[in-house]
Amino acid sequence: MKLKFLLCIGITAFFMSSCATTSHNKLTQEEKNAGWQLLFDGKTLNGWRDYNGEKLTAPWFAADGTIQAKGGGGDAHGYIVAKKNYENFDLVWDWKIAEGGNSGMLYHVVENPAFKVPYVTGPEYQLIDDIGFPEKLEDWQKTAADYAMHLADTKKSLKPAGEWNSSRILFDNGRVEHWLNGQKVVEFEAWTEDWFTRKHSGKWENAPEYGLARTGVICLQDHGSAAWFRNMKIKELPRKSKTVSLFNGKDLTGWEAYGTEKWYVNDGLLVCESGPEKKYGYLATREYYNDFDLTLEFKQEADGNSGVFFRSFIEPDVKVNGWQVEVAPRGNDTGGIYESYGRGWLVQIPEEKESILKEKDWNTMRIRVAGDNVKTWLNGVEMVNLTDEKIGKAQGRIALQIHDGGGIKVLWRNIHLKTL
Repeated sequence: MKLKFLLCIGITAFFMSSCATTSHNKLTQEEKNAGWQLLFDGKTLNGWRDYNGEKLTAPWFAADGTIQAKGGGGDAHGYIVAKKNYENFDLVWDWKIAEGGNSGMLYHVVENPAFKVPYVTGPEYQLIDDIGFPEKLEDWQKTAADYAMHLADTKKSLKPAGEWNSSRILFDNGRVEHWLNGQKVVEFEAWTEDWFTRKHSGKWENAPEYGLARTGVICLQDHGSAAWFRNMKIKELPRKSKTVSLFNGKDLTGWEAYGTEKWYVNDGLLVCESGPEKKYGYLATREYYNDFDLTLEFKQEADGNSGVFFRSFIEPDVKVNGWQVEVAPRGNDTGGIYESYGRGWLVQIPEEKESILKEKDWNTMRIRVAGDNVKTWLNGVEMVNLTDEKIGKAQGRIALQIHDGGGIKVLWRNIHLKTL
């Protein structure tokens, strides 16, 4: 009990020190030694830019030691992001909001033209005037909530509009905490069964990539009202590796199907098969895996035009945006790398390696993705060693494919992955 008491005192002292008038937008030597960095220098908006943009044009400015939202933004615009991606972190900041105001701090935001607004990918620590907001608020809309997902403690201590509050987000390999004025008010684990149930039953039901990103930019929201931010500090935390069996041999737990083609389990095997519409179909992991070492086995019973996508996401109309390790009949570059909706073939397989594929038999594929490097092996033989800047900047799901045209049937088993 004494240790817990001292820990609470230490956390409270940390938040109090962040509000001290003598330390605005500065790091102590102890904080520097511990790895903390400033997201705002107290004077300029250097290091910030528009969401999905190259420079800063959104309605924000720096004044009086704060970042200020002018209040000219809205649902579709007015977002600014810090230039660096963050994965696991401890983030603290001070903030205040105008009477009746609404803003937010988002993280793991993915920048891509396919995503017009940041909240369809990035979770949000809600910042709002709980008391003076002109419309009735649901509990999931109130300050410090994990917006539209997890409610904040009703006993939270929130200072009124126009006064400074201190907040904290801790994201540590899926363990998430929200703090408000020295008090932990939200705690949950991302990507659990409960998390996915909440995602698929509420506001994000039609936002397939919401909350899946493992890394992304920090984002501030101008939602049509003035807001002020200062003492924004972040400390990066280490990534923890894990080993995952992606297929349990019984059902499609952990996967999401897109399209009308057939995905099912038979005799302990995962089967993909063309349906009557003979269109593209995908079976994607419901989680993102960015850096990993994946092994799986496949057998082409009929036309084997399929593939394994990586760092990919799902677009409307059953389109996948990302990269594919080809699985196809002999002579069609199994083990090569193809980019969908972009550059096309990045690496094709030389003719002398086409015989490595075993027809009508089980094959072992290994795919290793680390940073900007991708390596593939087929039956123990290296097929591709590619370094690509565009791949290095991406993240996303692993997905199995059924090509269009019909007549395709491929079996899969022993799908195992280790994160790097």
